[in-house]
Amino acid sequence: MSGRTPGVPRPAGASRYGWFLGVVLFLAIAYITINTATTERSSSTGPERGTPMPPFAVPLALSGLDGDANVAVKRGQGGAGARPACEVRGAQILNVCQLWERGPVALAFFAIRGGACEDQLDRLQAVRDEFPGVQVAAVAIRGDRNKVRRDVRARGWRFPVGYDRDGALANLYGVAVCPQMTLAERGGKVRRNLIGEVSVARLRRELGALQPPSK
Repeated sequence: MSGRTPGVPRPAGASRYGWFLGVVLFLAIAYITINTATTERSSSTGPERGTPMPPFAVPLALSGLDGDANVAVKRGQGGAGARPACEVRGAQILNVCQLWERGPVALAFFAIRGGACEDQLDRLQAVRDEFPGVQVAAVAIRGDRNKVRRDVRARGWRFPVGYDRDGALANLYGVAVCPQMTLAERGGKVRRNLIGEVSVARLRRELGALQPPSK
């Protein structure tokens, strides 16, 4: 059997070994390029700055309500929701539309499998009372709901924590790295996304920039 790859001719005068190394190097570069592009597309981005926060309604983690996230923007959207997410409200529901109607929003996403994610929420809890005009909330992406409930109680998070059972919000909000936080103005226009761990000092600066001026 010939050692030459079918369909890839060896240049005239090139040794079999040198030609083979050239082909291997070319394939390696192509793989790295494709893999890097794929990784970049799957990284955390958050909603684009200046765009509206995508609407959603999810059960509160501590509630007895069960179900997937409603992410519909109009009626009759099948799996996204039978009615618009902004209309799905109640004492057992975290509705992002209600948050931005009340004021600017700091919305954190986390996964219970990551200690850094939960530590970030501890820091958020530590500073939230300093900014009463900012609507602080969090969403657990998938995971064991009972574990989420235990963490909410044990860590003393007093802001509402929603539970995204099917992970729909991870796609909607571009969450691939935990923790992630989306900051938005009143009305829901995205101001910025904080990707990864953020210090208490920076949290104070970011929430302070959102805080409405005192009357």
